[in-house]
Amino acid sequence: MSEAPWLTIIGLSEDGPDGLCAASRSALEAAEIVMGPERHLSLIETPARTIPWPVPFAKGVEDLLELRGTPCVVLASGDPFWFGAGTTITGHLDPSEWRAYPGRSTFSLAANRLGWPLDRTICTGLHAAPLTRLRPHLAPGARLFVLLRDGDAVTELATYLHDTGFGTSKVSVMEALGGPRERITHATADALSGDFAHPVCTAIEVAGNGPVLPRASGLPDTLFETDGVMTKRHIRALTLSALAPKPGEHLWDIGGGSGTIGIEWLLCDPSLTASVVEPRADRIALINANARALGVDRLHVVQGTAPAALKDLPKPDAVFIGGGLSSDLLTFVEGLKDVRIVANAVTLESEALLADAHARRGGELHRFEVAQAQPMGRKRGWTQAYPITQWSFP
Repeated sequence: MSEAPWLTIIGLSEDGPDGLCAASRSALEAAEIVMGPERHLSLIETPARTIPWPVPFAKGVEDLLELRGTPCVVLASGDPFWFGAGTTITGHLDPSEWRAYPGRSTFSLAANRLGWPLDRTICTGLHAAPLTRLRPHLAPGARLFVLLRDGDAVTELATYLHDTGFGTSKVSVMEALGGPRERITHATADALSGDFAHPVCTAIEVAGNGPVLPRASGLPDTLFETDGVMTKRHIRALTLSALAPKPGEHLWDIGGGSGTIGIEWLLCDPSLTASVVEPRADRIALINANARALGVDRLHVVQGTAPAALKDLPKPDAVFIGGGLSSDLLTFVEGLKDVRIVANAVTLESEALLADAHARRGGELHRFEVAQAQPMGRKRGWTQAYPITQWSFP
């Protein structure tokens, strides 16, 4: 018979031991050491040695691993694997070393207080993430549960909703759910004020006239800050269609400009990742600002020139070349295995490189021309943008 795991992760709610299942109580009684945040430790009584979880969090993981083999309990909030510490801890362990007993998640408690269906409510944790992560979800009628780092973050959230045009959203601030300190405050974001205590969860019913991010590729150009160098809306939609992002994939966006392709790639699915390579420092700042503003601060931005800057990046599933096209760069990218390539060209010289690549490798070669109606005196006429040549392979 195999030995019992030395580590037990227990989800603890604000009601302390009263909310624990029998298995959790038994694990606590058998533990020689109990680790957890000081707030969690204050909720229980145990004869075991207690160790407050240190800051930064990674130091606590190191301390825990030094106790390997000793019966230990780690206390976490609610469900340890829903925006909790569970995944970070168990990522360092073999499956045979640990077991977990979840408690009532904050999201479940919040849903049962307000009568909201969890299957139709966006649940997210922003303990250590910027409020801009909410941007893709801000649309009138949407409902969100948002975990925040502390009470001060509630005021920051209200300000963010106001600044993005959603100040009329209804916000319910729920403190210490499930325990004797529980308190719920209802207000609009514009009217929200007061002091709030950790742990805190907010429920948001989005309302207002702020710009909503469309789900289709090709966001309005006005949503991006730019110095004039960017893949414009219609060509961006065609490019994203050719790149065809699939869940879990990684993109190289070479010649980032304003970062529009990498940003829209990430907006397609939360599992997607992307690295943008851009040689100019001023545009690096621009790309990062756009990524933060549109809620995809996970964009990895690298200053450098391709192909040299590509060698240490995670292997891509798709590559987009929007600037800096050269024979050396094409040779490097074509040498990658199992990768989709999309390259756009405006100049005759770059177009010749793509025509040659198409002749050698196949794929598809397209030419896109976009014209926009503009005033011409008292009438209107077509203003032609530079035509774009696009090679995609395979």
